[in-house]
Amino acid sequence: MRSSTRVATAPSPAARRSAAGRRLSPSARKRLVVLHITVSVSWLALMLCLLTLAVTALTTDDADRLRTAYRAMGMLGDTLILPLSLLTFLSGVALGLGTSWGLSRYYWVSTKFWLTLAAMAASVLALTDRLHDAVRVVAAHPTGPITAADLGFVRYNAVIVPSVALALYLLNVVLSVFKPWGRRPEGARRGRIPGAAP
Repeated sequence: MRSSTRVATAPSPAARRSAAGRRLSPSARKRLVVLHITVSVSWLALMLCLLTLAVTALTTDDADRLRTAYRAMGMLGDTLILPLSLLTFLSGVALGLGTSWGLSRYYWVSTKFWLTLAAMAASVLALTDRLHDAVRVVAAHPTGPITAADLGFVRYNAVIVPSVALALYLLNVVLSVFKPWGRRPEGARRGRIPGAAP
């Protein structure tokens, strides 16, 4: 009777990368996924709220309604934009680094990384500035009518910036669901994006 011996073989490079990428325990990964989905959906909902208020302010003839809309936009922006955008970005990076997806192994993940980074920067810098502009206009006219000349381009900026941000977030949702373009070539992944395999 011939005894069978098992020959130990070294894991393939792909297997080593896959094992190295799974740094989070299943329970930690689930908690992080819950956090990421919650803050991402909240960020998307915030942009919908800001856009609704901006369109209301743009289309209304009631000066008090316009003041209320812009003040609400300023309050929401100052309270929620920074924490939601930062938590969305950081939880996404943590999921990329702590799982086999990585940050640079797949085209769709890399695209989401850069889109989220750009959206976070635009929200924290451009969007909050536009909201403060709108709040300053209504603060300068606390009573009586506010003319189109008083508002200037503020009323359009208040619609344009959240619309662009909303489009970016929706694109990220589509990328997460459809995961297009496949895996990046090994050489293209090295040293390009944080988290790339050495």
